[in-house]
Amino acid sequence: MAMHIEGLAAAAATVLLATSAFAQNVGLPAGPAPFVNAIENEPPPKLTVEQPLPDDLARDVVFIPYKVENLRLLPILGTDALKLSPRVGHLHITVDGQPWHWADFGGANTIAVVGLPPGPHKVLVQLSSADHHVFTGQTVTFTIPGTVAQSH
Repeated sequence: MAMHIEGLAAAAATVLLATSAFAQNVGLPAGPAPFVNAIENEPPPKLTVEQPLPDDLARDVVFIPYKVENLRLLPILGTDALKLSPRVGHLHITVDGQPWHWADFGGANTIAVVGLPPGPHKVLVQLSSADHHVFTGQTVTFTIPGTVAQSH
């Protein structure tokens, strides 16, 4: 009985491997993948940053809408990523000129900042390549009202 089960298991494994190998080779397009193009032929990356949504500032929540064109925001870093097409990159976000910043790979089209003290602020948003080369950037300025409701 054990020999019979081992024989069936071996046959099933052989069929599975043959089927998956065949499936990987059927219908593959000839030539390079359609998403691999020469990067020098791509239009330059573009960033549009809007002013924060005013209704939320009174609640100490800063929502900054943005739009990225001709670049995909993905968590891929390094010089090898510079060869990918369409281009990949991320955002660098700096608040109030601080010496540190954070990176956004999500592409949610909105930056959220919470907990800023009342008063004027500025947020620098930079569109960066996978090796942190800055393509372009924009700064938005806004004021958190003096009385902030802690409702979030």
